[in-house]
Amino acid sequence: MPNIIENMDLLPAKNIKWSVERNEQLLLTTPEHRGPVKFWEDYPPLDIVHFSPIYKPSKFSPPKSVYEGPTLRLEWQDMNFRQPFFHRNADVDEISFQIAGERTLMTEMGVAEIRPGDFSRIPVAVAHDSFGRNSIHLLFYVQASAEEFGTPRIHGEYRIPPFEGWENKVGVEMFTHCLGSPECDIAVSLADEEMTLSKAKDGDEKLRIITHSEENGITEWMYKTKKIWIGSTKLDENSPQSFTRRLAAEEIQYQVEGERELTTQRGKMLLKAGDFVSIPLGCAHKSTTTGNSHHITILTTEEAPRIADVTRSAT
Repeated sequence: MPNIIENMDLLPAKNIKWSVERNEQLLLTTPEHRGPVKFWEDYPPLDIVHFSPIYKPSKFSPPKSVYEGPTLRLEWQDMNFRQPFFHRNADVDEISFQIAGERTLMTEMGVAEIRPGDFSRIPVAVAHDSFGRNSIHLLFYVQASAEEFGTPRIHGEYRIPPFEGWENKVGVEMFTHCLGSPECDIAVSLADEEMTLSKAKDGDEKLRIITHSEENGITEWMYKTKKIWIGSTKLDENSPQSFTRRLAAEEIQYQVEGERELTTQRGKMLLKAGDFVSIPLGCAHKSTTTGNSHHITILTTEEAPRIADVTRSAT
């Protein structure tokens, strides 16, 4: 087995990296305990969570929590309906990534049509609502405020009606805290929908819808806070084969498209579209693929434990 390179970094710190040459077989071998003293832990294989990336008709259900920590909550949601209320976050920016289907995102910063591959960010306090059609998307609630990168594909626009068949009404507006959790509402009221959406008519700050560029082999960081980075990673058969070890952050990955073999010090797994995996701080890992692969990368300096049920484990 040839030697490989391992890159260690302190992300989300900046420009602090260390690279070493490794024998891959030795790196992936856990030594046996010898003698009367146990000097290291026996680490279990990594767990994988799976939600289908293909929309299937179902009854209304709230978003499903996948991982949740003190500064990050990650949800998966399918939607073939309009959300039953406008929502404001008191403490977080709400970031989304569209997996499948279409969604009209209605906010005080404008209305935008969301398609697969789109990221959006709704800043703290901004009212918003969604109308999904066979839609599946991820929701990232991160402590405000997040710095945004990338060139927008489109901007939100003032639009009345926001979608065909819409009629103005007085509806519910809910304010929540503790990472946007529905169990954490702090205020609820009625609001005129057209008045809410009309704020975008003269507002200077518009909704930005961003996407990954066409460049492969790197992680393109879309959003950054002091404790959380969210990026998009596209790989192909020519992508670097080096290992990565995060020294200050847990890394959560979601497989968007294609298949990818993830090799780690805590097991190997074939990731397919719809798979989530969390790689602990300090665990070396690398990805290989024979075709095109796309996954979301989330770094969090504070642990975000798994909430969803395990689908399978690494071998």
